[in-house]
Amino acid sequence: MKTVAIIAGGRSPEHEISVISARNIYNAIDTTLYKIEVIGISKSGEWFYLPEKSLFETTLEIGANTEHSPLVLMPFNKQPVRFAKDVNKSLNIDVFFPITHGVYGEDGILQGVLEYLNKPYTGPGVLGSAVGMDKDVTKQILQQNGIKVTPWVTYFKGDIIQYEELETMGYPLFVKPANMGSGVGVEKAENREELVNAIENAFKFDIKLLIEKGIKGREVETAVMGNLQPKVSGVGEIIVNSGFYTYENKYVNNETKVVIPAENLSASTIETITKTALKAHRCLQLEGLSRVDFFYVSDGEFYLNEVNTLPGFTNISMYPKLWEAAGVGYSDLITQLIIYAQQRYELRQALKSTRL
Repeated sequence: MKTVAIIAGGRSPEHEISVISARNIYNAIDTTLYKIEVIGISKSGEWFYLPEKSLFETTLEIGANTEHSPLVLMPFNKQPVRFAKDVNKSLNIDVFFPITHGVYGEDGILQGVLEYLNKPYTGPGVLGSAVGMDKDVTKQILQQNGIKVTPWVTYFKGDIIQYEELETMGYPLFVKPANMGSGVGVEKAENREELVNAIENAFKFDIKLLIEKGIKGREVETAVMGNLQPKVSGVGEIIVNSGFYTYENKYVNNETKVVIPAENLSASTIETITKTALKAHRCLQLEGLSRVDFFYVSDGEFYLNEVNTLPGFTNISMYPKLWEAAGVGYSDLITQLIIYAQQRYELRQALKSTRL
């Protein structure tokens, strides 16, 4: 029986959502196939071994409990995750399952650490994670591959904001930190004053931001799973009763409705959207899993809004719901993602590491 280590928490504003996702994954893993261990990354970036009961504490603060054992990493060791208080004692891990949403966990940094630990891990690798996390770079690559994206302008902290130029796109405008998920730091601006305030707030979360033209359309999403030959689910729709898809509307206010399958979409539109999602997964060099989000305006007009390389696994998360609707249950989905991680690892291990 192989051991899967779920990695939860992290140094991101999405820390708490990561913990919720980890609980759901823990409950869903097929324990006839896998033994489960839990690694928690604190908000300051330290690694801890968490007993099962700690993961399910309603007020979990990773590292604050004496039962949370500090860990150290020994790259390329046969068992690279060791207990700090006794480095001769290790965690026997076969596959890592990171579910650390946001920066430091979803942007290639953690994936780089896992590469050095030389063990399989679920989700995209270093490049795909980094590209998929940066909304600006994502849009540039998608656009170069003929995929229509929402019009945008990028600014770095310290740049002089050209408000007149931005306003030629027309209000409303959406301001987003370039490297953030779950709607963190995202604001809608209806006028110059709101735009100034939104930009100021977004720069609290990132040194780069995007200002996007507001698209009046339906928010539809699809799920992709696989490595070199990925497969795609059907299409679902997010309906927000008030405002737009913010962090609060996702996780706090219960203002969001998930409809699967999305209604009143033609067969040709569904086919085009799913094919576009597969193309995006490929050209962004994603692996394992991704959720691809679109704005649907009409059968002849839709825009790829964002990709999510480590989509949520909370009770309201679209990714597992889409696969469930496609006939892949939660437990089977987790198993398949672990299998994809092992296949990718084996494929790369078979590559030559010497010139001769």
